[in-house]
Amino acid sequence: MTNEEIELTREVDAIQIPSGDLINLPAGTKVMITQALGGTYTVATQSGLARIKPENADALGIDLEAEKEKKNAASEALAAGDIQGAIWEQLKMVFDPEIPVNIVDLGLVYDCQILEEEGQQNVEVKMTLTAPGCGMGPTIAADAQSKILMLDEIDNARVDLVWDPAWNQDMISEEGKMKLGMI
Repeated sequence: MTNEEIELTREVDAIQIPSGDLINLPAGTKVMITQALGGTYTVATQSGLARIKPENADALGIDLEAEKEKKNAASEALAAGDIQGAIWEQLKMVFDPEIPVNIVDLGLVYDCQILEEEGQQNVEVKMTLTAPGCGMGPTIAADAQSKILMLDEIDNARVDLVWDPAWNQDMISEEGKMKLGMI
């Protein structure tokens, strides 16, 4: 990630931050990538921050095929037969577009269970947000669900936003606190 301005090569739909509203960025819009984590891209535009999905990375000049070839920890966990570990690794690829720490290290994931029902592997996740009024909540939950469903071993995934217990900074992992400069 560089601090260079990029001109979008084609029109893309994006999600406005922090409202979570869908917006359209026309071809030729000048953006600067402020965060590229978990496969999504937070960009600064003249009208504020926006989040661009991985399927639109080509408009930023990013080669998705090269990105897909990078080996990740979820693949290693699956190779060891650890489906639960693979799910947690996938969740570590989900980021709040305004915070450079994944939702697991932020302490936002409260529960993750694999339930076998009628021969299917279903995952149920309970997570929260740093603030109840965050407009990005449904987007972050949908991102978590899609990351889990990337695992061939999983048939269905449900991510529920919960507010009890209320999130606080003590829930951030030591690694997350280090990334945020809190220790």
